[in-house]
Amino acid sequence: MDYRDAIDRVLEVPVVTSFTNIGYMARSRLFDWRPLDDYDVSGRSMLVTGATSGLGLDLATILLGQGANVIVLGRDPEKTARVADDLQPHGSVSSVIADMGNLEQVSAACDNVLSRHTELDVVIHNAGALSGQRRSNPAGSELTVASQVYGPFLMTSLLLPALRSGRTGRVLTMTSGGMYTQGLTVAKLEMDEATYKGAEQYARAKRAQVTLNEMWAQRHAHENLRFHTAHPGWTDTPGVAESLPTFRTVMGPFLRSPREGADTMAWLAMDDDLPLATNGGFWLDRRQRSLHKLPGTRRTDTAERRQELWRQVAATAGTD
Repeated sequence: MDYRDAIDRVLEVPVVTSFTNIGYMARSRLFDWRPLDDYDVSGRSMLVTGATSGLGLDLATILLGQGANVIVLGRDPEKTARVADDLQPHGSVSSVIADMGNLEQVSAACDNVLSRHTELDVVIHNAGALSGQRRSNPAGSELTVASQVYGPFLMTSLLLPALRSGRTGRVLTMTSGGMYTQGLTVAKLEMDEATYKGAEQYARAKRAQVTLNEMWAQRHAHENLRFHTAHPGWTDTPGVAESLPTFRTVMGPFLRSPREGADTMAWLAMDDDLPLATNGGFWLDRRQRSLHKLPGTRRTDTAERRQELWRQVAATAGTD
């Protein structure tokens, strides 16, 4: 084993050293990362959801700076238009409106994108937030699952033709290390009002994301399409400030900056040297990571339950 791999494994064991800016700074120096501003993705079309603040805004800014044609997707028309205007000096940017938890809006947004882009190189599913109270989308689904599982699943399905025509054909999903706390569940993927806990519901949705990502990669292994998930570590974003204020206060000095949190996702969007064997991978700090840290979550990850998850999500998204 390379000594750098050994150090990385030591960093990975305690969550604090792995997920905070300690892990980011140590790994970026240890592996001598290629700077993001060294990439050239001129002419490539990339869609970023949740691009009006936090990690999504940093991702859009980075990709624009390296020459990509970026489509920013937001749910608030005025805010999205304002952000797109602010980003114009950085490069070629356009916008589209949709609440990722509203499947009708997701479908309409995809029609909008396809009317302007016959080719897409990258779709980044970044939109999503942790809610302290249970909310539902217009169809009655719990909103966290709707916006982070059903909506992205539908969008991926509808944009596959354009991704097949693109040069790189990548679908990337920003997930969370919180998924390590939850096993794969289908029957209880959506928590009810009586049992609802925002952080637990968020983690269940994130677990579903990484499982579906692997399944997308397996189902399209014969095509020039790539699917990856990444988690940003503990990052100081507006969402963390709003949803986890105590955590932010305690961990403040050790939280990653939004650019540090966005680094691996931007790298996955731009780097052309990833081995084919990594397709379907789950990443942190430019390294592929295990899907499980606890034996209990591994036991829930069965082939039968995976197929059940796919069937349920496809049926709810209306793609079956």
